[in-house]
Amino acid sequence: MNLIELHILQSFPVSCLNRDDVGSPKSAVFGGVTRARLSSQSLKRAVRLLARSESTAFQGIRSRFLLEPFTHALLAAGLEESGAAEKAKLICEAFSKVDAKKPDQVTTAVYLSPREIEQIATAVAAGEDPKKAIKKVDRLDAADIALFGRMVANDATLNVEGAAMFSHALSTHSSSNEIDFFSSVDDLKADAEDAGASMIGTLEFNSATYYRYTAINLDQFACPKNLGKLAADQRAAILKDFIRATLVAVPGARQNSMNAATLPFEVLGIRKPKGQPLQLANAFEAPVKANGKGLQAASLAAMKDHLAALEKTWGNLGEKVWLTETGLDSFLDQLLAGDV
Repeated sequence: MNLIELHILQSFPVSCLNRDDVGSPKSAVFGGVTRARLSSQSLKRAVRLLARSESTAFQGIRSRFLLEPFTHALLAAGLEESGAAEKAKLICEAFSKVDAKKPDQVTTAVYLSPREIEQIATAVAAGEDPKKAIKKVDRLDAADIALFGRMVANDATLNVEGAAMFSHALSTHSSSNEIDFFSSVDDLKADAEDAGASMIGTLEFNSATYYRYTAINLDQFACPKNLGKLAADQRAAILKDFIRATLVAVPGARQNSMNAATLPFEVLGIRKPKGQPLQLANAFEAPVKANGKGLQAASLAAMKDHLAALEKTWGNLGEKVWLTETGLDSFLDQLLAGDV
């Protein structure tokens, strides 16, 4: 497996970047202690949205609302309104059943690119069977589908194995949630009425230094069902945008009330032509301690020590690039040198 790996260390102040079902910051037990956690799903969505806003190659849309875009595409392909609505329903049923209670939706969200929708509509408008038409299209405008993958329950031949792998981010140290008591004041309330607030409540938050891991299977990325039809330099440009978004994107929960947008303080990039994905999370199985010097230095030292111990036992783990030693542009160029 030809791989690029990103080992990211990042600190966030007061925040609730990823909430559970009761609104509390997510957590997990690792090394026998409770850690702050950011789910891989929250990280992937943040990366996907940022990449889409900054690159025309990331235009995939995952939705249950498929009838409307297919209807518009069929109208653009020359069908009359009644025929377009009928054919759009047949196309949607090839991907997922139409919801009996919500006829403008299908029952399962489907990941599609604008080019796929256009190509399918053009073929169906010309008389091709929808089930055949959906198998013949490409998605060269949807690098996000190539990287994050796609599953279509109705037809496994439409599945795409994602080239990117994300771990859940864990704090490098023990972390517990704290409670923020808040109140709001009614601007039109007279002082003579009472001195109380118009509303009070509590929110949970934490602050933590996280280790997070992302890997890219370059062999999978370059296979025909992903982006193998693109030239190597085009794939490299897409990967550059993706890696940059992976490093910069932050989950959006409570950004207005607890804005915690930061950048990683260190990233280790590893390029290896063969092998398997390998996290360095066990560097923090014994939680690091601040010892009056902060958690960043302790976390970085623990990761470097763990990496050295692994290489002493298992041998060289690949070509290594440190972000702070090179700067972002050179970091990306070195990781993407050679065939991608």
